[in-house]
Amino acid sequence: MNEQVVLVTGALAGIGRATVSAFARDGASVVVSGRRDEQGKAFVAELRASGTKAEFIRADVSIEDDVQALVDGVVQVFGRLDVAVNNAGTGSSGLLATQTLEMYNTVFDTNVRGLFFCLKHELRIMTEQGFGSIVNLSSTFGERGSAGASLYSASKHAVNGFTRSAALEVAAKGIRVNAVAPGPVVTEGLHRLTGGAEERYAAMAATVPAGRLGHVDEIADVISSHPTGPGLSPVRSSLSTAARLRRK
Repeated sequence: MNEQVVLVTGALAGIGRATVSAFARDGASVVVSGRRDEQGKAFVAELRASGTKAEFIRADVSIEDDVQALVDGVVQVFGRLDVAVNNAGTGSSGLLATQTLEMYNTVFDTNVRGLFFCLKHELRIMTEQGFGSIVNLSSTFGERGSAGASLYSASKHAVNGFTRSAALEVAAKGIRVNAVAPGPVVTEGLHRLTGGAEERYAAMAATVPAGRLGHVDEIADVISSHPTGPGLSPVRSSLSTAARLRRK
């Protein structure tokens, strides 16, 4: 991974932050993006202190001007964009009949509209370059439904549709588009979703073949292996990580 230029959205916590750290350990130059300036600048300072070339560019992925400026900013700073990890996302819990239009807009503005903007501008740059790799964050909920998470599940089905279609569009241009679909992972977002209730964690763990929840570092390792990993066809573009978890 040495010398690669990597952009990660939603990079200030959870899977995104762990993914940045994984790429940095492999010698990549990283662009950290998120909406919280203070946290973003502090994270970049930590990365630079460890010897990583890093920049923070604030962006709200639901705003196209922000995304265009973000992607163009990566090229202005580092000269190219080798890898983009579209991790920014959010969720909503509750039975479908209780969900509001505001909840729908919050989830779809980030998870679907935001991904559309990211793919549009990342592919613009990568097509000009003639190379690149994109990894989108999906979910096992994007492969099956989930009672109590209809908006999130529907948005991740859309992520899979974007991923497969984009992969087919650019495969012949030297660009790969893949999706990583984690099962339940211990993150701040999951804590908010469950309210930290142990019984809800246990119920989620029971759906995973390994019998436990995933860890952000495990997902980050899968993501960071995608751009250079063997046997990753641009058309076979979804990898579920739930079954990959080892018992520990």
